[in-house]
Amino acid sequence: MAIGVEGPLLPPMPHERKTYCAYIMGSLSGTLYIGITGSLHKRVFEHKFHRIEGFTDKYQVERLLYWESFDDVHRAIAREKQLKGWRRSKKIALIESLNPHWLDLAREWFPWMTDSGGSRGPSTPQTDSRSRIRLLRSG
Repeated sequence: MAIGVEGPLLPPMPHERKTYCAYIMGSLSGTLYIGITGSLHKRVFEHKFHRIEGFTDKYQVERLLYWESFDDVHRAIAREKQLKGWRRSKKIALIESLNPHWLDLAREWFPWMTDSGGSRGPSTPQTDSRSRIRLLRSG
């Protein structure tokens, strides 16, 4: 006869709150990409170091320009769809409202990463910051 155990076998784990991010990435040539993710740090890494083939790899979209955080995945998806439906000028106005110099908001996230193993690293522009801003705004 089996003897039952009362209560949980392990102490309850604290419930971690899951967050989702809608984000905008950009290339030095001005291409914008809008997406959502449950792990912004991981997803930006994949964009910066070209870990996934596709649009962002093809157009070298490597710079995190804007992001918003949500507790509910449905709200994050709705925001992504809303942003994708906007005209380019409205997307640029949103970026510039919080990031007027178009800085890469993830520029210091991966200082240990080097370009090795034949993969491309993130872009390192050869121009001054004003030239980069002009490049990002054009197109």
